[in-house]
Amino acid sequence: MSEPVSAEPTLAIVGAGPAGLRAAQVLAKAGLRPILLDEGHRAGGQIYRRPPPGAERPAAALYGFEAGRAQALHDLADALASQIDYRPDTMVWGIAARDQAGFDLDCLGPRGHERIAVDRLVLATGAMDRTLPFPGWTLPGVFTLGAAQIALKAQGMAIGRRVALVGAGPLLPLVAHQYAKAGATLAAVLDVTPLGAKVTAAPRLAALPATLAKGVWYTVAGALRGLPVRSGVRAIAVEGGRQVEALAWEDARGRRHRVACDAVGASFGLRSEAQAADLAGCRFVFEPVTRQWQPERSPEGRASHPHVYLAGDGGGIGGADVAELQGERTALSLLADLGRPRDPAREARLDRRLARQAVFRAALEAAYPYPHHLVDAIHDDEIVCRCEGITAGALRHAATERDAREMNRLKALTRAGMGRCQGRVCGHAAAEILARALNEPVETVGRLRGQAPIKPIPLREPV
Repeated sequence: MSEPVSAEPTLAIVGAGPAGLRAAQVLAKAGLRPILLDEGHRAGGQIYRRPPPGAERPAAALYGFEAGRAQALHDLADALASQIDYRPDTMVWGIAARDQAGFDLDCLGPRGHERIAVDRLVLATGAMDRTLPFPGWTLPGVFTLGAAQIALKAQGMAIGRRVALVGAGPLLPLVAHQYAKAGATLAAVLDVTPLGAKVTAAPRLAALPATLAKGVWYTVAGALRGLPVRSGVRAIAVEGGRQVEALAWEDARGRRHRVACDAVGASFGLRSEAQAADLAGCRFVFEPVTRQWQPERSPEGRASHPHVYLAGDGGGIGGADVAELQGERTALSLLADLGRPRDPAREARLDRRLARQAVFRAALEAAYPYPHHLVDAIHDDEIVCRCEGITAGALRHAATERDAREMNRLKALTRAGMGRCQGRVCGHAAAEILARALNEPVETVGRLRGQAPIKPIPLREPV
């Protein structure tokens, strides 16, 4: 006698950061058992990354003001373990739509390579650092700010003995504060955006006074510690032979400076990890403020594909607080689409909070405007695509001499974006360089199409 077929749909959540965990909580409370797939060894995502077992430290030392929120999410992850199908250390590297409905997820994890059939999909894939090439950025000892955070949170160590940090976003003062609090020696903290932009945006940032107060506190605390913070930096260059030896820069007045250091952390904002949404067949739209293509998402968390939902930074940069709210809101939309009873009052509360967050986020983007001057300063001999060794000059030549007017044509002619990262690191800079070479807005050159595997995988399963 055959077993009865369950009427409940198979639901999968990709990403166990704030958005994914809140979505899992809502679905589990509704009596469903979603599959939660996450690359991390422990749930929490990047912002609330947990140290490996045996290397734990007090939450206050790791997360500062966010210690309470981080601990609450970690406790939630532990409590959900028996209510959901949680699969850590599992990478979703491919997504294929099935003929009838739903998706097949290609995964690699402790069970080896496997294909998981699901009916509906919540993508909470987060974000990564947005990188731009500058002299010396390929030297050993140059990290992204996110990597500098990982070293500190997961391993309790700094990226060097004497560290310089460079950035164009709110992650810079946060990482500087975390490193200073941990006792690291900071040689320089360089903000490539002007101080005046932050002053101008301050009234709008007051939309969330508590969040603004934390940012001000980081700045004041850094000043009291004597951190060498500079704003409006015009040019940067890492010096060294086989490793980082110094960081040189030009200040807003055109004066040259140089500090000795053995490691540099640098990134220029965040970019959504949206490759999974691309493979799932979601429609993309260009976001002019952050200058990136993002999957189309409704305020309720629905993607253009009727069985895909988006939450957190993977569908648009918003930060950890927004990710939690979106995780909850998106899961409520999914339940409504399944015919479950709605809670209009709860939905309205979440919508109001997300609207306030959107006002704050717009002000934050204005406070840290895009660093056009760094793109304009990229020399022809600068490596842009590290995987394939492609220079900015090669990209410009393809644009002006080989009629590469679109990103996928540029990829075909130069191999930029064909390496291990699939353009996740170099794609943004390559698009900016191509657009400038053509004297066109960056949105006109399009984006690299997502292809599986979206991240490197071994050719055979580990033994």
